[in-house]
Amino acid sequence: MLDEKVLIEAGCSPGVVAHCTVVSRTAVNFAERVKRVTVDRELVRLGGLLHDIGRARSHDIHHALAGVTIGRELGFSEPLLAIIERHIGAGITADEAERLGLPKKEYLPLTPEEKIVSYADNLTKGSAPMAFDEAMERFQTILGPDHEGIWLFLRQHEEIQGWMK
Repeated sequence: MLDEKVLIEAGCSPGVVAHCTVVSRTAVNFAERVKRVTVDRELVRLGGLLHDIGRARSHDIHHALAGVTIGRELGFSEPLLAIIERHIGAGITADEAERLGLPKKEYLPLTPEEKIVSYADNLTKGSAPMAFDEAMERFQTILGPDHEGIWLFLRQHEEIQGWMK
């Protein structure tokens, strides 16, 4: 069974391990409350736990790609690799990816599992959970009030909350 040891062996700091543990718990909590779509809870648990494994090699935006590389080396499944690749923010469009120096392609969470892990990550600062309003303020401060990431995060929030009703 994959657990925190994978992060430690990959070279992640204790802070990253703590963050990933909280994201995993938060994501599983959301997955358990979802009623309107089918969710693979074990994939959500693993995705939350391993989404930042790339921080063993990079702490910038490229950590998602580094995480995919590490995950491939460790034999992670394609759905788990997709979570790792697409968890940043509420997703990154191809144009934004190019501006950020990533390969030009969409990095938008597509599956419920990808969206739930991304959302749980967005609601976690370090190892502290945040309310949506606090996370939205943080997004606006970091990205600016008119950045496309703000609207992606709001849509992500509304979609996942809708699944829970």
